[in-house]
Amino acid sequence: VIRLAPLGTVGLIGNAINSYGWDLISKYATFTADIYVGCALVLFGVYPLLLSTVAKVNPLQFFKGAWPAIQLAFVSRSSVGTMPVTQRVTERLGVPKEYTSFAVPFGATTKMDGCAAIYPSIAAIFVAQIFDIHLGVGDYLLIAFVSVIGSAATAGLTGATVMLTLTLSTLGLPMEGVGLLLAIDPILDMMRT
Repeated sequence: VIRLAPLGTVGLIGNAINSYGWDLISKYATFTADIYVGCALVLFGVYPLLLSTVAKVNPLQFFKGAWPAIQLAFVSRSSVGTMPVTQRVTERLGVPKEYTSFAVPFGATTKMDGCAAIYPSIAAIFVAQIFDIHLGVGDYLLIAFVSVIGSAATAGLTGATVMLTLTLSTLGLPMEGVGLLLAIDPILDMMRT
C-alpha cells in the first residue's frame, strides 16, 4: 500500500487539476510552501525561544540530541510510530525515565501544533481563496481561536483532517476544500508531524 501511495497522490492531484484547472498547481505550491515555512518558524523559532527562556536549555544541544526523532517523524509522518525513538532521545537528553514514560505518549497524542494550529488556519485561508470567499477580521480571529484550542486538544493520526473540517465548518467554508487538500496531504503531513 505504501509503495502505491505516490500513484494515489498523483491521481488525486490530477483529479483536482481536472476540476479546477492548471492554475491550481501554483496555488498548491504556494500553500505547501506556506505550511513548511509556518511549521519551520514554530520548530526553529518559537520552540528554541521557549527552550532557552522557560526551560533554560541550550536549543542547539537540544536539537542535536532530538534530531533522530525529528528526522524519523518527518519521514514516517507518525508521532505515534516515532515514540520509541523519541523516548530514547528524551532519556539521553537527561529527562528522568518516570517523566519520559508519561510525557512522550502524551505529547505524541496531543499538542499537535502542525496538524491542529498551523495547517487548519492556513488551509482555511487557502480554501476561501480557491472559492473566492472573502474573510473578514472576525473570521481571522475565529480561525486563530479554533486553531489555538485545537492544537492543545487534537489527537494524532486523523487530527489534521478533523481540525480542518472543524475550522471550515465553523467559518461556513465549503467542505469540498477538504477533498482538494487531501490530494497533497502526504507532502504536507511530513512537515506537520
